[in-house]
Amino acid sequence: QHIEKGFAMFVYDFKYDDLSKIVYNWLQQNKHNYQVKPSFYVINFDNLSISHRCNPLDPNMMNDITDATESARTILLGLNREWINKQGDFFVESPINFVTAIIWFLKKYEDGKYCTLPHVIELMQAQYDELFPVLNTQPEIEVLVNPFITAYQNDAMEQLEGQVASAKIGMARLASPQLYWVLSGNDFTLDINNPKHPKIVCVGNNPEKQQIYGAVLSLYISRLIRQVNRKGMQKCSLVFDEFPTIYFNNMDSLIATARSNKVATTLAMQDFSQLKKDYGKEQADVIVNITGNIISGQVMGETSKLLSERFGKIMQDRQSVSVNRTDTSISHSKQLDSAIPASKIAALSSGEFVGLVADNPDEKIKLKMFHAEIINDADKLNEEVSRYKDIPVISYVTQQQVLDNYYQVKMEVKRLIGEEVERLKAAIDK
Repeated sequence: QHIEKGFAMFVYDFKYDDLSKIVYNWLQQNKHNYQVKPSFYVINFDNLSISHRCNPLDPNMMNDITDATESARTILLGLNREWINKQGDFFVESPINFVTAIIWFLKKYEDGKYCTLPHVIELMQAQYDELFPVLNTQPEIEVLVNPFITAYQNDAMEQLEGQVASAKIGMARLASPQLYWVLSGNDFTLDINNPKHPKIVCVGNNPEKQQIYGAVLSLYISRLIRQVNRKGMQKCSLVFDEFPTIYFNNMDSLIATARSNKVATTLAMQDFSQLKKDYGKEQADVIVNITGNIISGQVMGETSKLLSERFGKIMQDRQSVSVNRTDTSISHSKQLDSAIPASKIAALSSGEFVGLVADNPDEKIKLKMFHAEIINDADKLNEEVSRYKDIPVISYVTQQQVLDNYYQVKMEVKRLIGEEVERLKAAIDK
């Protein structure tokens, strides 16, 4: 429906290409509904021939150091989910500051020519006696790197390793040729709702590698949302399947503020308990309570109780029958009871849904709450799916190309360190 209405779109496809294929084919059928025809892009780390390349740390899209901080926080919390509830702790904030400093240094170095996540990962691996002096040449990050330099100068190596190693170990899991290939290119930018260049972007995860891919995709999503949540842009839809498998900080504020900027957000999940486990109770509760529309199939336990409470209570007729030796009496009464009890939500059949929808001032909906069965025409659906075309190959990528790019990133970082160290030595000699 969003594609038919001319929305720009971002789709997080947990089991690629279940949703991406539908999006691609609907776009082909509805391109005429767009004033400016959108471009279609795919991010996929498993099949590089059908994946575009995109740099989530594009220096042109980072305006100040808070962008670097947000990126560092997103990637590290995505890799270390147990840190989410420990934000503010010394050994959580220290690695975030360390990665922030490296991102911002690369953003400033030679106009950001090496400002990519692969270069960040490689630069982190440099020796301390070379890395810290190089980072300290950038005035804007002096405050961030000062605690690390102080620990190094005071020979507090245990403290330093505790601060830095957690970042290095986590980020090292992303050091693969396939990830480096996708993350170091510039086929498109993340301003998907730019009225002059609208885009439809599908990113694919892999259930077998969800922790690694999910952390990188979380970074894409974090950077993308910074670009789309602005006034004067094209209407835009953000669709997240299996939302708890990625981490995005401040999703609650996105839902609350993006409505006025014509951004529609759709979150799909199996159960609210997943959200609490991965996002923490406070943030999960806010996300659930701030959504305007909610639709649910069969769920049990705490989720069914929460939904029942959200649907509220209504006055319901009650009838009681009393039988004694001489007569039978029937009494009628009204009682305030759950509109849709938790027991009913827990026993919904396949295709049966309950929900609560919001309306507009000019389009009032009398029955906002519903309990209904969705009737599909299976034959027509299967016929439509059989006509779907596969997402086309973008370019055939060889393993050698991918490896060459991987080693090129490593060489560029070594050269950067070498040149800067030589420059610093020359400055001292003068």
